[in-house]
Amino acid sequence: MNLRTNLLLAAYKLFPFPLEGSAEIEYEDLDYDISCVINFYGRVNILKNVLYSLAEQDFPRERFEVILVEDRGGTGEGKEISDVFKPKLQNVRYFSLSEKHGQMGYSRNYGLSKAKGRLVLFLDDDTVILQRDFLTNLVEEFKDSGADAVIPRGTASYCLLEGKYCYHQPYFPTNRCMAYRRDVLKELKGFVSEMTGQEDVEFVVRFIASGRKFFQSNRLNYLHPPLIMTNSNKARAVGSSFAKLRHRYPLIIWLMLLANGSRYLPLLLFPISQKLRMQGRFSLGFLLGVFYSMIGRKIEYN
Repeated sequence: MNLRTNLLLAAYKLFPFPLEGSAEIEYEDLDYDISCVINFYGRVNILKNVLYSLAEQDFPRERFEVILVEDRGGTGEGKEISDVFKPKLQNVRYFSLSEKHGQMGYSRNYGLSKAKGRLVLFLDDDTVILQRDFLTNLVEEFKDSGADAVIPRGTASYCLLEGKYCYHQPYFPTNRCMAYRRDVLKELKGFVSEMTGQEDVEFVVRFIASGRKFFQSNRLNYLHPPLIMTNSNKARAVGSSFAKLRHRYPLIIWLMLLANGSRYLPLLLFPISQKLRMQGRFSLGFLLGVFYSMIGRKIEYN
């Protein structure tokens, strides 16, 4: 248990806050061992890679499902790719969102509400899984550890970019590749729908405060593209949505979370590597988003 976890648990005892998010769980019958939930918009050429990874798993097809949730009303290509992979995956369902565009918290909750698996594996469209026994090992890790959530080991996948760097903490509970027991997600009511991004980080706050436990798996591995900040739009949108959480948390807790979100800001003073520059820029954009929200300035993010 690290220092931040200890501080959060101590703060929660002194300043308790609601542990429930916004999700409404639709299904009671659990038909599968695993629900793989992928939220995306467009980028079908990228999405198909993770779908191929799932189609190549040695886990029995009848024991897992894939749920595709496309933002902004969906696209013809998104619906088409789900049809293409139905013969390969057997249990794949496609949904398009007609409201609350750009709110990742809402999008994750929507996918969760459709899940019929005992375990829920959240994936990004650009997550890469190379292990054919990933799902098999995931079920075993839950069984052996008794944990409420399993964190696979993440590594940066390198693209044709100027400079290469690994920004991943090896074990970070992010929805680019993260698995939970469905009953825990149901009890905590998933994510806060109004969050534009970092909905997974906010959920982890409530997850830890509730006394739930993670298990860090060295048997499960995934790749994800490195963080590239070409502009601060996303970071500002995340900061703006975070500012709206002020009504959910006591001030001292909210300030702790604010400090956590901006912890990389000092790295801008020492931009000796691309990793430090990107992390510092994200924290700066995050703080700007919080400030803009407080003064009522609207932030456009697509």
